[in-house]
Amino acid sequence: IWNEVSMTKELWRQLCLRRWAPCKPPSVVLGTQTWKQYYLCRSELEFRVESGRPQDFVCKAISGHTGQIDQLAYVSPNEYRFDGGAKSVVCTVSSDCTVRAWDLHEGTEIWSSPVQPAPLVSLVAYPQLQLVVTVDTQGLIIVWKAETGCEQASFCLPTSSSAMEACDHPDGTFLLVFHTQSLPHQSEDKSPVSTTFPIRQSSRACWAPDEAARLMVMHRDDRGTQLVVTTFELKTKKSRDRVNILAQQLASFPLPDTMMPHLMQGHGSQMILLASRSELVLFTIHGLQLVAFQDHQRPITSMWVDLNRVITSSLDLSLRVYVWNKENKLPVLKSCYHLLGGSHRWASGFTHVKSDSMSIAGVEARSSGTSILRSYYYKVQLG
Repeated sequence: IWNEVSMTKELWRQLCLRRWAPCKPPSVVLGTQTWKQYYLCRSELEFRVESGRPQDFVCKAISGHTGQIDQLAYVSPNEYRFDGGAKSVVCTVSSDCTVRAWDLHEGTEIWSSPVQPAPLVSLVAYPQLQLVVTVDTQGLIIVWKAETGCEQASFCLPTSSSAMEACDHPDGTFLLVFHTQSLPHQSEDKSPVSTTFPIRQSSRACWAPDEAARLMVMHRDDRGTQLVVTTFELKTKKSRDRVNILAQQLASFPLPDTMMPHLMQGHGSQMILLASRSELVLFTIHGLQLVAFQDHQRPITSMWVDLNRVITSSLDLSLRVYVWNKENKLPVLKSCYHLLGGSHRWASGFTHVKSDSMSIAGVEARSSGTSILRSYYYKVQLG
């Protein structure tokens, strides 16, 4: 009888929802996997991600670019699928003037664009739309089809100093593009909607992932002698003929004199992660230091933060994996293990890192001035 009960669909569905729905409701592709398969496979995956033993993943060095990789982004949806139908795919842009797509599981190149007139310096991805958007040093923006590499559209900015961000909205997905000439040289009929923050010498800023209008800013105090992190809540106020943006200060705290952070990321609505040289420190927005890690031997170059993990890359040619413990009122970060790159004879360190549910991708700089991808793909026995 108990054996029959353990096979019921509703039992495994409730187990899945109880364990993972508070973060993101699990989805099962009907007809290809069951709730029981989903529960067992995801449990195994989370165990391997937290353990990081050599038998838990497959590491591949993937080369193809003839220049330096400047950015990467996942174009595969970050979802948990254990039916064999999902794979991890990333796109990269390089100083060799190409954008390329890679299968991290197979360790192979899927497609490469034709050589462009100028080096590509940044990209954003829309996994649900299967689109990739790149920008080059001359301000040319191109939209590529992620599955085939075919060019879909293009337009040029009036300046090469630009940054992009993929944004989701209930009415549709859009691209947010920043360029420096629009503010001092306004040619539009209407002035851009903007606001001024009551701070000086800001150096870093990041959004709180769980609060769409919460911004954390690192800046100097009024005397210009100490670094401070201030959190603002942005609101809009509409009048008859214009919209005003209001910045309300929620919290502020000074950083220790020994810290000179060069990287900053938010987690949830209350947490700030700062990288200062080789140290990673977790604060609340009110200045309570929760934990500090000194796992790297050389400076941290980038960090990836999501609901489950934090991953840092370093010039010491390693990636460090941390896991969130969400059982406490305030999330606690636990240091788990290193993922090692290649030989110091040929490589000079990791420069970027990104991750999805099944894999980690790092950009490994080579001593020759080029870059390769190094993927770590977690093993799961598909049900």
